[in-house]
Amino acid sequence: MLSKNKIKLIRSLEQKKFRKEEKLFVAEGHKLVEDLLPAFNCTFLAARKEWLDSRRDIAGKLARQGIEAVEVSPEELQRASLQKNPQDVLAVFRQREEPAAAEQIPEEELCLALDGVQDPGNLGTIVRIADWFGIRHIFCSPDTADLYNPKTVQATMGAMARVSVHYLPLPDLLHRLPPSVPAYGTFLDGEDMYGMELSRNGLIVMGNEGNGIGRETAACISRKLYIPSFPPGQATSESLNVAVATAIVCAEFRRRESRP
Repeated sequence: MLSKNKIKLIRSLEQKKFRKEEKLFVAEGHKLVEDLLPAFNCTFLAARKEWLDSRRDIAGKLARQGIEAVEVSPEELQRASLQKNPQDVLAVFRQREEPAAAEQIPEEELCLALDGVQDPGNLGTIVRIADWFGIRHIFCSPDTADLYNPKTVQATMGAMARVSVHYLPLPDLLHRLPPSVPAYGTFLDGEDMYGMELSRNGLIVMGNEGNGIGRETAACISRKLYIPSFPPGQATSESLNVAVATAIVCAEFRRRESRP
């Protein structure tokens, strides 16, 4: 059974203020919760009887760790859930502390940076895209959406267990990049990326949904990419969704890397 205080805590984590104070976040659904259990410290779990009965190994492990796992009715889950359509399990996790220093950028890897991406769904989808393309680090400007927003968490589909997300001023990060790490960015006045030479490593900066990459950050980027529309010269949409654009750019970098 869920106490009123527990429901109040869970519901409060919908707001960034309380997530920041408590250093906690909520995840819902069997796949998401099961993906996050090995990567984040779980503090509480509530599930329907069917879920607990079919996953006695997980319930047993939580019990041995002293983590509260309670059986709840569909009505109780409905009262606690942050989703319109609650699933069979809900868990509260402790947020992970990620180092934000520029020195953390692996010089031989491809990384992403997000400048003012404000939609939680876009951020979550980009984390999932990074996971798909083997990108382990995303560096976000302070005004980028919160990784632990419930909408972001759900949109990652568990990818946040494998991708580290860091928040810091991007101009500072770019100024301190080693010479061996090229900085790329997407711009409407950039060069057709399909004709450019792309490296196996580097930092790819993606911008805000409406305004693109900010001026201060843009000044630090020397390799400007443009995703061309087809056919050339024909009237088309003004821009691409930032998550879609990220997928296209990442796919092209990885395609080049896989060529013999």
